[in-house]
Amino acid sequence: MNTPTPRRFDGLDTLRAIAIVLVFMYHYQVFVSREATFGLGSTLGWTGVDLFFVLSGYLIGNQIFSGMAKGEALSLKAFYARRFLRTLPNFYVVLALFFLFPTLMGGRTPPPLWRFLTFTQNIGLEPGTAFSHAWSLCVEEQFYLLLPAVALLLAATRRSVAWGWLLVIGGIAAGMTYRHVMWTRTGLVTQNGSMDYYPNVYYSSFGRFDEFLPGVAVAMLKNFHRDAWTRVTRHGQAWLAAGLLAVVAVGWLLNDSYFIDGYGYGWAASTFGYSLVAMAFGLLVLAALSPDSWLYRVRVPGAAALAAWSYAIYLTHKPMAQIIKAQWGAAIPGRWSLVAVAVLASLVVGWLLYRVVETPFMVLRERHFPSSFPAGQAKLPANTQGHQGVSP
Repeated sequence: MNTPTPRRFDGLDTLRAIAIVLVFMYHYQVFVSREATFGLGSTLGWTGVDLFFVLSGYLIGNQIFSGMAKGEALSLKAFYARRFLRTLPNFYVVLALFFLFPTLMGGRTPPPLWRFLTFTQNIGLEPGTAFSHAWSLCVEEQFYLLLPAVALLLAATRRSVAWGWLLVIGGIAAGMTYRHVMWTRTGLVTQNGSMDYYPNVYYSSFGRFDEFLPGVAVAMLKNFHRDAWTRVTRHGQAWLAAGLLAVVAVGWLLNDSYFIDGYGYGWAASTFGYSLVAMAFGLLVLAALSPDSWLYRVRVPGAAALAAWSYAIYLTHKPMAQIIKAQWGAAIPGRWSLVAVAVLASLVVGWLLYRVVETPFMVLRERHFPSSFPAGQAKLPANTQGHQGVSP
C-alpha cells in the first residue's frame, strides 16, 4: 500500500488508484451512508485492501530481490530506514489527531496508544474502535519486517530460489488452513453473532498474510527467472483478460456467499476467498508489468496523482467523510452532493498530508538512504548469484 516504484508504471498506478477508490466506497457505506451507495463497489470495496496487499508484495519483493539477484548485499538498516521514513510520518500525524481530537475524528475510543506504536493494533481488534482502518497498516509493517529477514536467512544458508517458491506456496496453504479453523469457531451467527470473525480472521495477520504472496511471486519470477519472465510478459493481453475474468469470478463468489443473512460467513469464501482475490489481483499486477497489455500502455488521467496520494488518502478519508456528515450533512442537499463533498475533502486533505508531511520525509529518505543496497556493501558469494541459484 505504501511503496512507490523507482519509475512510474502506469498500470501499477491504475491499480493503486482503483484500490483506494474501492476502499473509499466500502468505508463510505459502513461509516457514513449505512447503505450500498455505490452498489457492488460498496459491498465488495473491502477488497481494495487486498489489492494494496498484493501491490505491496510485488513492490517490496521487487526492491529486495532486484538487488539480491545481482549479488548485492541487502542492508537491513537501510531497508528499514527507507520503510519507516515512507510510512511513519503520515501515520504519526493522523494518529496524533485521533488522540488529540477524538470527538472530531469520530467520537469513538481508540485502542491503547502502545498498540498503534508497536503495530499490534490489529491483534484482537474489535470492530468500531477509532482509527480501526489502521489494522491493515499493522499487517503491512509486520510484512515489511518479515520479508527481508526471511530473504537474508535463505541467502545466508545458501538456499536456492526453489525454497522461496515453497515458502510462497506453503504460506498460501497455511493462510487457507488458518481461516478454515477460525471459520469453524467464529464464522456462524450462532457464535457470538459472528463478531469474533473480525478479530480472528478479517483483521488477523495470520488470516491475511498470504495475500502479499501473489505479489511476492510476481517479483520472484521477474528477478530470479528472467528468461521465463520475458516469455510470460509477451502475453500481457492474455494476463489482463485472465485477471479480469478471475476478479469477476471471485467477486461473484464473495457477493453470493461471503456473508449470508441468518447463517454467517460462508466457508468457501472465508477459507479460499481471500487467497483467490489476491491471486486474481496478482494476475492484474502481472498484466500491468507486461508491455503489450492495455493496462501497461494506457495512462488513465489522474491515476498517477491518485496513486501518489493513496497512502495519505487511506489514512484520512474515513474521518474526513464522517466529519463532513456530522458537521455539514444536514446543510448539504441530496446524498450525491454529500458524496461529492466527502470525496473532494478526502482528496484535498490527502493531498495536503502528502505535500506537507510525506514529501519532505521522502526527500530526506533519498538524501540519506537512497538504496537498500548501499554502495560498497560486500556482494553475496558467487555461488548464490544467477537466475536459478540466487537466494530470494
